[in-house]
Amino acid sequence: MSRVGKEAAESQRADPPASAEPAASRAAQELERSPRLGRVVRFLLPHTTVEAPLPQEEEQQFYQGLERVLGPKQGRFGKLFAAAGWADLTEDRFLRKLLVREGQGEARRPQPGQEVTVKLLGVLEDGSLVEKDPKLTFILEQGDVIQALELGVQSMQLGEVSFLLTSFLYAYGHLGRNPDIPSDASLLYEVTLLQIRESPDLGLLPPSARISLSKQKRERGNFHFEREEYQRAMRSYQLALGILDSPGAVPPGPEEEEELQEHRVKCLNNCAAAQLKLQLFEEVLASCNAVLHIDPDNVKALYRKGKAIHAELSKLAKRQKGPPERPAPTGVDDLVQPAAWITPWKLLFGAVAVALGSTVTSIFLTTRS
Repeated sequence: MSRVGKEAAESQRADPPASAEPAASRAAQELERSPRLGRVVRFLLPHTTVEAPLPQEEEQQFYQGLERVLGPKQGRFGKLFAAAGWADLTEDRFLRKLLVREGQGEARRPQPGQEVTVKLLGVLEDGSLVEKDPKLTFILEQGDVIQALELGVQSMQLGEVSFLLTSFLYAYGHLGRNPDIPSDASLLYEVTLLQIRESPDLGLLPPSARISLSKQKRERGNFHFEREEYQRAMRSYQLALGILDSPGAVPPGPEEEEELQEHRVKCLNNCAAAQLKLQLFEEVLASCNAVLHIDPDNVKALYRKGKAIHAELSKLAKRQKGPPERPAPTGVDDLVQPAAWITPWKLLFGAVAVALGSTVTSIFLTTRS
């Protein structure tokens, strides 16, 4: 099958009938996928459940610390949300912090946009260990980790050790995280802030490094998209695209430029998918046009562009349907006013014809080949 044929098949799979399968599965099929990468941040999916047949020394110390906080029995998170001695990081008191060991002072707190490395252990209310990472690295306020860690780490000093208690609102929400975190689950973390650095200068990175970072952001976007968190997904895709197009970046060679273009297309197509879900139709058209500038026969872009135009036509049709009765025209302005809405219709129908015509032509050529 030719490249266009493969893309046509993928496009058809991207939007099955609403009753065919769950929304999350349908959403997953709409995205450009990334291969697994070496660990920099802990959002590479699917997540692996931590096995703990014999806890290591640091885990034993962690559970001993939990016993001091919770008592010998588990299942007491509810009391901690109202307990004294904890600092509230949010007004709703659903994200709280208990200082275990002080850090190096107020001047050594991380700022938004900086890169941090933390040591992390996290448990459910029944004591199940579901998070363990000795060196989790992420950039603050780029959506690479759950909100509990974003907000909690910004409140910490370099070298500080603290417990973070979070409800599902700042963790994994109503959906949870398969296979280890159930829906609406509260979590208790022990976090150590190991390092604070300025985020890397993307302009100094070679193309291969920018492509790798972009893949990670795009995969995080896929995670949000599958959870129907479309605003966060769109932001991750836009960040991924920005990494590829960093100003002043090292010029790529011919092969690297071809790979960069391939990843730009994937980021833009995924942006368009998220923007469709958010009904940002003008943004969908802009993303699709950018794809078509690179790859004029890209079926996904043509298909989503057609959907956006169809949605805009539907909105316009609703506005024009059943207009209120007007008095008889009394002047030149009244006589020529209907033409004001004829032009948008012509433009929109023309755009639909171009988009759908291109799609049909591409699929026809594919079947012929």
